[in-house]
Amino acid sequence: MIDIRQLIRKNIVSLQPYSSARSEFSGEEGVFLDANENPYGTLNRYPDPLQKKLKQQLSLLKEVPADNIFIGNGSDEVIDLTFRIFCNPGVDKALTFVPTYGMYEVSANINDIEMICLPLNEEFQINTSLLEAYLDDKNLKLIFICSPNNPTGNAMNTENIEFILKRFNGIVFIDEAYSDFCPSLSWITKLRQYPNLIISQTFSKAWGLAAARVGIAYADKSIIEVLNKVKPPYNVSQLNQEAALTAIQNRALFEQNKRLILQERKFLIENLKTIPFVKRIHPSEANFLLVEVIDATGVYDRLVAQKVIVRNRHSVIRNNLRITVGSPEENQTLLNALKNIE
Repeated sequence: MIDIRQLIRKNIVSLQPYSSARSEFSGEEGVFLDANENPYGTLNRYPDPLQKKLKQQLSLLKEVPADNIFIGNGSDEVIDLTFRIFCNPGVDKALTFVPTYGMYEVSANINDIEMICLPLNEEFQINTSLLEAYLDDKNLKLIFICSPNNPTGNAMNTENIEFILKRFNGIVFIDEAYSDFCPSLSWITKLRQYPNLIISQTFSKAWGLAAARVGIAYADKSIIEVLNKVKPPYNVSQLNQEAALTAIQNRALFEQNKRLILQERKFLIENLKTIPFVKRIHPSEANFLLVEVIDATGVYDRLVAQKVIVRNRHSVIRNNLRITVGSPEENQTLLNALKNIE
């Protein structure tokens, strides 16, 4: 059995967290003279530092105890805090599989952690034979897996992730930002089996709240306690907490929009196949498509000239564009613009 406490940096174990006024008194009624707030206005009070109402709703939605939920200022905060908690700067290492979400490596560099980047195979899946040589390194503390992966769009094979969870004694971080679009079960169902597992999700994608910056981590209670200990006291604003709560309460709209995005993903795939310079459309279980074209930069520039903006990933995967699935009108505009390219 993995002892999470042994994985945490010693200075974090002994850290005395900041105690905010709203963490010392959490009632909702009274004359509040404890936090040096302005008594006037509608946004004059500090938000709930532990986002209890939001966690209660997520607990019901995901069938996970609230004690196993952390709310972050976007998933990027969850990623950064994970480095701060488990990795000693200049000593420890993290590992991920590329191409993938770039913030893992950026956050590693910010925290002075060596990032090992192992290439995915031709199907953009984890090559466990390449990985085995690193699993017993005592300084390897974190492994990041994005599934469905960004920018490739595919979910990682369950067997490969299970292999890592069974063999690795550090923290396994599975980024499920796009999991709402994927038919596979979330790894949340494995939390009790693997205490070293952190699953991150977000309100930015399927919930349509990218501007609100609300990320989520699901993990063993011992990990959640440390995340709450290290985070800034008021890391998620009241406005953003309320936006997430409103989204959860309007589940019918969420399902409707998700269904439409999946329909439009299929529509885009069918129509992109008819474009002469499209060479390959990679399988996707996300709300975007990775599309190989003859000249990615040329196609990108010609789309921009028509005020259609996609993501040029040529520097990461040769001659590939990442195209987000938009509204029916936006997708038709994209297709029309592609047909205008000679």
